[in-house]
Amino acid sequence: MRTLIKNGRVITAVDDYFGDILIEGERINLIGESLEMEADKVIDAEGLLVIPGGIDAHTHMDMPFGGTTSADDFESGTRAAAHGGTTTIIDFAIQNKGQSLYDALDTWHGKAAGKAAIDYGFHMIATDLPRERMGEMKKLINHEGVTSFKLFMAYPGVLLVDDATIFRAMTTAGEEGALICMHAENGVVINEIVQYALERGCTAPKFHALTRPTKAEAEGVNRAIALAEMAGSPVYIVHLSCYDALKKIKEARDEGIPAFAETCPQYLFLDYTHYESKDFEGAKYVMTPPLREKWNQEELWTGLRMNDLQTVSTDHCPFCFNDQKQLGKDDFSKIPNGGPGVENRMSLIFNGGVVEGRINLNRFVEITSTAAAKIFGLFPRKGTIAVGSDADIVLFDPNKKMTISAKTHHMKVDYSCYEGKEVQGTAEYVFSRGKLIIEKGKYLGKAGDGSFLRRSTVQHKTKESVLNITKQK
Repeated sequence: MRTLIKNGRVITAVDDYFGDILIEGERINLIGESLEMEADKVIDAEGLLVIPGGIDAHTHMDMPFGGTTSADDFESGTRAAAHGGTTTIIDFAIQNKGQSLYDALDTWHGKAAGKAAIDYGFHMIATDLPRERMGEMKKLINHEGVTSFKLFMAYPGVLLVDDATIFRAMTTAGEEGALICMHAENGVVINEIVQYALERGCTAPKFHALTRPTKAEAEGVNRAIALAEMAGSPVYIVHLSCYDALKKIKEARDEGIPAFAETCPQYLFLDYTHYESKDFEGAKYVMTPPLREKWNQEELWTGLRMNDLQTVSTDHCPFCFNDQKQLGKDDFSKIPNGGPGVENRMSLIFNGGVVEGRINLNRFVEITSTAAAKIFGLFPRKGTIAVGSDADIVLFDPNKKMTISAKTHHMKVDYSCYEGKEVQGTAEYVFSRGKLIIEKGKYLGKAGDGSFLRRSTVQHKTKESVLNITKQK
């Protein structure tokens, strides 16, 4: 199959030019001016931006949580992602305590196989990493293409691991060229605050936010960075939500420590006041970390502009309001944590970033695609438009406006966090490895089009591990 895209404005993280692109099979075969050749399909992209497909490095499809399971599976969730211009996700396989990492990976391969509309990779959430399991971790890195691992400082008794486990994992990651992703909050202290609140009859959704202060997130970020520095490992902070935490990232990067971080659209566009909604409506926005005071938003945008924050991911973990969120009707701590967003990320960031003048087009591409590809071992196969790269291409209309609504979105959830918000900028044509899967809002793909991505290791320059004291004997 040969497809010729003509007259588009090609935008990558570093380029901005007008040209034509020839797709042959799954890859980009030729880029040039005024290309004239036979093709099975010719698309005139005049007036459109030709950008790399989005990469959402933080999703939770078909994820068990709090007695229920996230509403989108790999079929509905990846289809929704494609509608929004995302062509790759990196989801999270979860190891149960005592379980083999390989068994956990097999479970998530089973969840995704034959369902995904776009390409996907896995991080591994590790909850049990004694020394004897380090060999498994190394095998996943070097043989299975799972080169990033997520550890939690939150959710005591379920996902939380101690500092020794974090240090052990970081040391192995540093040695093997892998990356540790940290959910950085002081979950032990938060758990105490939650218990105090419940004992005093504070059960409404807003107390989810009020019991998770920004200082608890900043402390977790600071501790994660310190552990990574001692281990001689890079670290990636997931879903950073506030200026207190961002300050710790900025300080580390100013000292040359390879600390990376993502934020999410919800922290750029939504704020604490949503928890004060009437009745139980605030439960729609119960996610972790919670929404913060509005003034944090411009600080996060500055972090994106100045590269203290490298990526924007969604932490897409939807639970339906009319049944799943109701599990916490009388106790905010039982509300399933998470919200929908995988479909809206590209348009939201384009509107809030480019249209509103906070970032330029190149930076838009970088934070929604290229940086994630580089950090997580997918570049240059993904995240750019270049000869030989996968033909994951989005023809994006920078002028078309749309109104976000649960009535029209494709996520399998009964509400939108951005209901009624008008955004400018939409994905009109979406190619996944050369196949046109979205054409002007119509889905042309099928379940199983997506393939599992084995990711490469990435060496980020780090300081020497403190364990190298053993060289002194």
